[in-house]
Amino acid sequence: MSKSPFWLKTLAYGGLAFLHFPIAVILINAFLAGDGEKATFTLRWFHEALARDDVITAIALSLKVASVATLLALIMGVMAAAALYRRNFFGKEAITTMLILPIALPGIITGISLLSAMSMLAITPGFWTIVVSHATFCVVMIYNNVVARFRRMPHSLVEASMDLGADGFTTFRHVILPQLATALLAGALLAFALSFDELIVTIFTAGHEITLPIWLLNQLARPRDAAITNVVAMMVMLITALPIIAAYYLTRGTETVEGSSR
Repeated sequence: MSKSPFWLKTLAYGGLAFLHFPIAVILINAFLAGDGEKATFTLRWFHEALARDDVITAIALSLKVASVATLLALIMGVMAAAALYRRNFFGKEAITTMLILPIALPGIITGISLLSAMSMLAITPGFWTIVVSHATFCVVMIYNNVVARFRRMPHSLVEASMDLGADGFTTFRHVILPQLATALLAGALLAFALSFDELIVTIFTAGHEITLPIWLLNQLARPRDAAITNVVAMMVMLITALPIIAAYYLTRGTETVEGSSR
């Protein structure tokens, strides 16, 4: 196998450096106190950030929204994947497109659409409207992972379970669910990370609720709180990056499913 040319490697590493440079700036500034040549390492901003009620409230709300939205997405994604992966019927492609559409569209379009629907139904924006709006695009993460696993899972496992006298629920619990475990876990972790830092859709559906991304947006008008803002931004990056890394390591090496052909 031929090696990549030097100029191509340079462009690749340069692109990575360009993308990660703003993150590095945030991380460095979160640990600095003072200005100019007197800047020193400190944990002061972490203490001040965690001592603020508005920060803790925003973090707690975002965690709660992401958890409930992920749970709803798990239920809907598994049901949709189970219904669509083997059956061919009129309108199947339209349903699949509808599942994918919320995450494919620009966030502002999704947000305006949801806000218009809530206005027509006289629904007051709040916690549950944020949850439902997040679940509409988080379900794609679950659906894509689960339907891919369904397609690799031999249907003979289900047929054997049925032949041995198991009903549908027992078959799902003891045969299908263990095969889907890693796909569900990976999809849930990705959905949680996506929901936790969602901003555009949340702005249209939050009402008076302030999630952590909205709190960060409001902080742009408070330059004196820049250090605390950097600390909270670093928390957001960690909370969203860790599930993605965990999903990678937990699903690594699980491309083949037990019982499938090698």
